[in-house]
Parts: sequence; C-alpha cells; structure tokens
Amino acid sequence: MHTTLHLLAEAPLQMLPARSLMAFTLASHIILVPLGVALPLITLIMHGYGLRRGDATALLLARRWSAVMAVQFAIGVVTGTVLSFEFGLLWPGLMGRWGDVFGIGFGVEAWAFFLEAVLIAIYLYGWRRLPARTHFLLALPLPAAALLGAFGILAANSWMNTPRGFTLDAEGNPVDVDVRKAIFTPMFGPQYWHFVVAMLVTAGFVVAGVYASGWLRGRRDRYHRLGFTVPFTVAAVFTPVQFVLGDAIARAVFQKQPVKFAAMEIVWNTDTHVPEYLFGRLHPDGTVTGGIKIPQLDSILAGFSPDTRVQGLSSVPAENRPTAAQATLIHWTFDIMVGIGSVLLLLVLWYAFVWFRRRRLPASPWFYRSAACAGVASVIAVECGWITTEVGRQPWIVYENMRVAEAVTGARSGSLWAMFWLIVVVYVFIFGSFLAVLLKMRTRWREDDERRAGPGAAPTPEEDTPYGPRPPVAAGEGAGPAEGGRT
Repeated sequence: MHTTLHLLAEAPLQMLPARSLMAFTLASHIILVPLGVALPLITLIMHGYGLRRGDATALLLARRWSAVMAVQFAIGVVTGTVLSFEFGLLWPGLMGRWGDVFGIGFGVEAWAFFLEAVLIAIYLYGWRRLPARTHFLLALPLPAAALLGAFGILAANSWMNTPRGFTLDAEGNPVDVDVRKAIFTPMFGPQYWHFVVAMLVTAGFVVAGVYASGWLRGRRDRYHRLGFTVPFTVAAVFTPVQFVLGDAIARAVFQKQPVKFAAMEIVWNTDTHVPEYLFGRLHPDGTVTGGIKIPQLDSILAGFSPDTRVQGLSSVPAENRPTAAQATLIHWTFDIMVGIGSVLLLLVLWYAFVWFRRRRLPASPWFYRSAACAGVASVIAVECGWITTEVGRQPWIVYENMRVAEAVTGARSGSLWAMFWLIVVVYVFIFGSFLAVLLKMRTRWREDDERRAGPGAAPTPEEDTPYGPRPPVAAGEGAGPAEGGRT
C-alpha cells in the first residue's frame, strides 16, 4: 500500500476533523494577531510624535487607531478563547500528560491578556479626560503587555518543537519539571524574535496600506501622508531585520529539527552538495518534479559551504517524518513566505532610496499600489510561516515524544465535523461584523472630517486636538427632546 495511504488508514477517525478545526481557528485568529501585538506600539509612536511636535493630526490618528485597537482586541478575545478551549477538547492527551510542563506559557498569556485589557480601557478612556503627558505615560506599558502575551504563546509552541525541562518516569510520564528550561527551549529565542518582528512588519504594512489606498483615490492631505509614513517606516525598519532573523531560525531548525528542515527543503537522501529547489513537488519515492533546481545552494545556505551535510527524510522511518504531501506543502509555504519577504524588501529599498535622495515620499502610483497590496501579502506570509512550523513537525505534537494520533480526542468524528461547520458559520459572522464595524468607523470619521471642514465649521481634523475641552457643538447637533436641552 502507498505509504501515505497506509498512514492515513491507521490514523484515528477523529484526526482529520480535529486537525481541520484547529487549523481553521488558528488560521483565522492569526489574521488578528499582528494588530494585537504591534498596533499598540505603532499607535504610541504616532501619539508620541504628536505630543512632541504639537501635531493635532498625529494625535487624531493615534486616537482613531486606539479605537481600532480596542475593536480588534475584542474580536481577538473571542477567537483566542476558542483556541484555548480547543486545546483541552481536541487534544486531551497532550494537555493531560504534558500540561504541567508547558502550561506555564498559557498562564503567562492569560495574565498578559488581562493586563492588556485594562491598559486599553485606560488608554481609550484617557482621551480628553487626562492630562496629555499622564495619558501617554499610562499607555507606555501597552506594547510590553502585548509582547508578554506573545512570549507566553511562543514559549508553549517552541516547547512543542524542542521539548525540554523534564524527565520521564518508568511509565513515560514527565516528572521533575524545570520551568525555566521548559520556557527557554532551544527554539524559543529564534521563534519569538522572528514572530515579534513579523508582527511589526505585518501591522506596519497593513495600516500603511489603508492610507496608500486613500492616496490612490486622491486623498493626499497631511492626514493621509502621516497615516502612511509612520507605519510604513516602522515596517521598513524591521523588514531587513526580519531577513536576518529568518536566516537564524532556519539554521536553528537545521540544527535542532533536521527532519523538519529536510521537509522544508524537500531533501530525500542525506548528502552534501544538496541542491535548492524553488517550489517543486516531492514524490513518495524521493524524486522531485517541477520547480527550479539550483545546484549546491541548499548546503551553502545551511552551513555556508557546499560540503555541508544535510539530513534527508529517508534517514528516519516513514512513521516518524512528514509525508511527501506534507513536505511539499511546507516547502511551498516556506518558499512563498521567503518570496513575499523578498518582494517587500525591494519595496522598502525603493522607499528608502527616494527618501534619502530626495527627502520625500515616492510619487509613483505603482509604489502606492504595491504598498496597498503589501499588507495582504504580509498576512499571507504570516499564515505560511505558521503552516511551515506546525505541519513540518508532523507526525509529532510534542516533537519526538508524542504523536498527534496519541493526543487526539476520543469524541465521535461526526460530532467534530458538526463543530467544525458551526465554528465556520460563527467565524464568518464574527469577521463579517468586525469588517462592518471598521467600515462604519471609517465612514463616520470621513463624514466628521468633511463636516468640520465646511465653511464656518469647527476646526478641521488637522487643527483640532483630542486634549482639553471638546469643540463647540454646531447649532442643531446633539439637541435633546426639549429643544436643545441636555440629553
């Protein structure tokens, strides 16, 4: 029997629906993560700039971004909570045996979530109610709280990739847990910093893309220029850093998870002078078809020398490695991620060249078209990165210690499929509501800007400030039931 079909036939019936449900909810949640992790920092950069320069436009942008931050956080709470329950419901074998070892990461994330919720509430409430300096200082811990949440989740995930900090008793259960070693595993540093910088890059491009679209529609006032420049500059600064970190994590995988690396690079036989394939398909017999073959490059990338020995998939039994289909999938997602990153780097170089040479933003519509697409492209790159990380670990849920089949729930597969489709319907409603709220906020802000810019109106958005007394209400606005009385 074909190896892949043989492995599928031996897998529990619950495997496919459980993995499909987990994959769908994780892929949906991760769309929100860049804004959750990085938008607080970008907002505070804009806020600090506005305070330092006395720039009302920057302060208005910061205030509006803080509202988006709050809406995104509320949606992220829902999708994140679903994921937390799924760990226990879908993978009781994992949590039952290993929860005492790596569960500390989820505890850290829970505390970070609580702290971030409080800080966001204070930040939102503080506009117009607190002195400017006090308001800004109270918001400074927000980025740290967001990074602390990422710390907890990445600690748990990196432990699953390189489990440490325990010994096994005679029955194979973990004992003598060392919390420090369980958190700071060999993959933690590379994964954490690669993830955090990816969030900064992605959030920067996503936010800048909104204002790039406005530029293309003819909105070229200071509000849109500043709304584009600050987040795009953040993304531009961190994009080259991400290339260095990406190289570092690839080498960490090569050293700590050689079978995963072999799957990422579709290497079948252990050898030196291993070629690099751009895309291509791995077959169960070890042959590769399609793609672009570059001789010796994989060995050079792995160890800076064509003589570098790269372990192949065939070096371990079939039941201990990703299937040919899984290897092909993560090879494609890895190549797509690297490809998108390379294109984004070119866009950043274009931006930097024009800025340093002419001290202004690029004027070409093609630059802004590319910038508008960069946000979507960077989200796709994040999705591809997580697919590479999670599928590349197969068939292990705890690398070389527990298989996915051993951890899966014993619930009926039909019930899991019903849960899957219910979650799909609920998530379509949730994300549809999220988009509707954002569009409603955008429309309201635009109408407010147009109304204030009219003849004899209150100060325009570029002159108004979110501190101090509110601007006077125009005649006929906000009147109560008793001809202008208070409501």
